[in-house]
Amino acid sequence: MNTALHELLNELEAWGRQQDAVAPSHQNKMLNLDQITAHLVSILVRSSNRRSLLEIGTSNGYSTIWLAWAVSLTEGHVTSIERNKERQALADTNLQRAGLRDKVDLLLGDATDVVRTLDGPFDCVFFDADRLSAPEQLALLRPRLAPSALLMADNALSHPDEIAPYLAAVTALPEADHMIIPIGKGLSVAYLG
Repeated sequence: MNTALHELLNELEAWGRQQDAVAPSHQNKMLNLDQITAHLVSILVRSSNRRSLLEIGTSNGYSTIWLAWAVSLTEGHVTSIERNKERQALADTNLQRAGLRDKVDLLLGDATDVVRTLDGPFDCVFFDADRLSAPEQLALLRPRLAPSALLMADNALSHPDEIAPYLAAVTALPEADHMIIPIGKGLSVAYLG
């Protein structure tokens, strides 16, 4: 990763923390990934040569930039869904600043509704939005997943009650090799192989 991109990510990480500290409600927060989690996600994408990624929960584009940078090295592409128009606009600007806008399709709308319209196949899905709707999204995505897909979800340890139905759905998949990595807020990683 070049110095300019690293500095931009540091800037966005700090800005996101500042915004979250003064946000009047949960809905107004950026809720960006912890840097260590974002770095690990990008390593997993690069090392397993993922090329067709779906991100559910763009926010201001912090994690999207990590994913876009990773797929720029695998000759891949990211589709990212955000329901908030203002946050999507921030992501668009930040991806342009990063020089990675051409690596990402930004889709606006309710993630479950948008997932219903997607063709796939996706070889990697990153769930980083509303944890409660993730099980339904996973069910909708099953026929749209490439063989040996990688599924990741943040907040596996920070929000155990909310994410429990998703974790149950993932571990119920007969081909899933699943674990929770205790970094950041907890990263659920499942390999369908």
